[in-house]
Amino acid sequence: MSDFETLVTDELDALPDEMIDGLENLIFVCEDAPENGESLFGLYEGVALTDRGQYGFGELPDRIIIFRQAHIAACATLEDLRAEVHTTLVHEIAHFYGIDDAQLHELGWA
Repeated sequence: MSDFETLVTDELDALPDEMIDGLENLIFVCEDAPENGESLFGLYEGVALTDRGQYGFGELPDRIIIFRQAHIAACATLEDLRAEVHTTLVHEIAHFYGIDDAQLHELGWA
């Protein structure tokens, strides 16, 4: 496991139980950068909890991808990196729960 993956895992472990307990059929992945060249900190791939109809056995897991290069480029210190990873995790988990970018801006997480 890389140092960045360890940092992401530590920040995920530090999130409140109320945020984590509802996560199901979801995996977290660290990648260097998006394949399409976009500059993103993270990406949620899946069907938000609020949009799921029949969802059950046999479904591939949703994914939250945390992109290393964007975080490293934007952060000058380890403390900044931890804070940005934390914000990205909260932002992408919010998408899992069906909270869109407009709501995230209102809440101060976008």
